Amino acid sequence: QVQLVESGGGLVQPGGSLRLSCAVSESIFSIYRMGWYRQAPGKQRELVASMYSGKLTNYADSVKGRFTISGDNAKNTVYLQMNSLKPEDTAVYYCNLYTGRNDFWGQGTQVTVSS
Repeated sequence: QVQLVESGGGLVQPGGSLRLSCAVSESIFSIYRMGWYRQAPGKQRELVASMYSGKLTNYADSVKGRFTISGDNAKNTVYLQMNSLKPEDTAVYYCNLYTGRNDFWGQGTQVTVSS
C-alpha cells in the first residue's frame, strides 16, 4: 500500500508563499501521475496541479503562473510551490498518486491565506 504524507501548510498573508511537500513511500511517482488537489469549505475537491512521469505538468487556470509542481526522485517527494497567494487559495490541500488502476491520497494539509 502506497502512503503519501503531506506537510508544509499553514497560515500566510496574501501575497506570501508556501511550499507543500508530499513524501511518497515508494519510488514510483516518476512513472505515474502525481497531483495536488484542494478542497475549500462547501466546495468540491479540485485539481490544482499535476505532473506526469515526473516531467509533464499541468495547472488549473486559477493558479497558472503562481504555483509550480516539481519532484525530487532521490527523496521520493513531490512539491507544490505556491507564490502570490490569495485568500481564495484557502483550502485543505491533498496529494494524489494515480497509477491508472489505483488512487492514493494523503491526509491533507491546511493552507489559510489571511491578513
